[in-house]
Amino acid sequence: MSSISVPPPKCLQKPLTVPYRHMFGPGPSNVPSRILEAGANPVIGHMHPEIFEIMNDIKSGIQYMFQTQNKMTLAVSGTGHSAMECAIFNAVEPGESVLVAVNGIWGERAAEMAERIGARVNTIVAPPGGCFTIEEMEKALSKHRPALLFVAHGESSTGVLHPLDGIGQLCHKYNCLFLVDSVASIGGAPVYMDQQEIDILYTGSQKVLNAPPGTAPISFSERACQKIFSRRTKPVSFYLDLSWLANYWGCDGKPSRVYHHTGPVTAFYSLRESLSVLVEEGLENSWERHLKVAEYFHAGLESMGLKLFVKEKRLRLPTVTTIVAPYGYDWKEITSFIMKTHNLEISGGLGPSVGLVLRVGLMGCNSSRENVDMVLAALKDALKHCHKSKV
Repeated sequence: MSSISVPPPKCLQKPLTVPYRHMFGPGPSNVPSRILEAGANPVIGHMHPEIFEIMNDIKSGIQYMFQTQNKMTLAVSGTGHSAMECAIFNAVEPGESVLVAVNGIWGERAAEMAERIGARVNTIVAPPGGCFTIEEMEKALSKHRPALLFVAHGESSTGVLHPLDGIGQLCHKYNCLFLVDSVASIGGAPVYMDQQEIDILYTGSQKVLNAPPGTAPISFSERACQKIFSRRTKPVSFYLDLSWLANYWGCDGKPSRVYHHTGPVTAFYSLRESLSVLVEEGLENSWERHLKVAEYFHAGLESMGLKLFVKEKRLRLPTVTTIVAPYGYDWKEITSFIMKTHNLEISGGLGPSVGLVLRVGLMGCNSSRENVDMVLAALKDALKHCHKSKV
């Protein structure tokens, strides 16, 4: 037997150091000490009764946050993308028609996921900063007759809050499931899953909830479950197969839970605590706070002479603000200056908004007037010191 040829890495012989930063980009957001401390509780088994009790608490919290009574409510062990794939992989079979409303990167991602599993994908496309009317939705539903319609409620790449009222009813008129991405909006803007007839709704833990990334709440209506559990083929992913996840989360009515995967128990602790924080504040209070802080921020930006990317006030996402990239400046220089000088993260555009915008996320505990003042001061400083082209 030869001796080891790879020596112990010197980097791992040093203690871990992580700086504190003001996380005011589109996510993840800062995690309050209360939620960090919850995640530091002792690790116990992912099939222990105490974990099942915590998971039941999480289910109740998600039902409150989503405003749903769906029994099929759980948290996927993964980031928001895992919930996105869980929704599409379970609800869609190869060859079925899917309609995706694309007004930013999340519609683009949903279309690609559906294509990868063999769906026939059609899109309706709005320019960055835009959205779709009910009439446009109905025209596309009538033309393509999809099994599933995808809409991003909070399109964080462009800063749009897409109206949801009436779309669910329209989908059901055409025998179509309604799938909504609320990763950037839940807790920061009103969503009523049952009242708005949303069939599948998902979000992530790292935005308004202020938990670490790694868990993704999701809920399925009875209509969605009927389709999923009468599939002709198995979902392409074993890990995201809803029949297994439903059992692990105690959503299938069976007397015992069977091992499927090792749940991230410390992430469950954090998610439970973040939902507890939301319950204590109250959904309506959280919605109102995010809206008022966003309006205060928008007024401050306009007083500086900066322009908001989303023109219509009612379509502005209260959690992630998109600012038209200041003319003559390099947006990368602005974000780098603010990070270096103010220890504060804001970001540029993503997908179709790259080069067009700066994005500022003020979510959960970060949504406050004090933080708005901090961002405005950092932006003023950047515009004063960064190079401005005279061309």
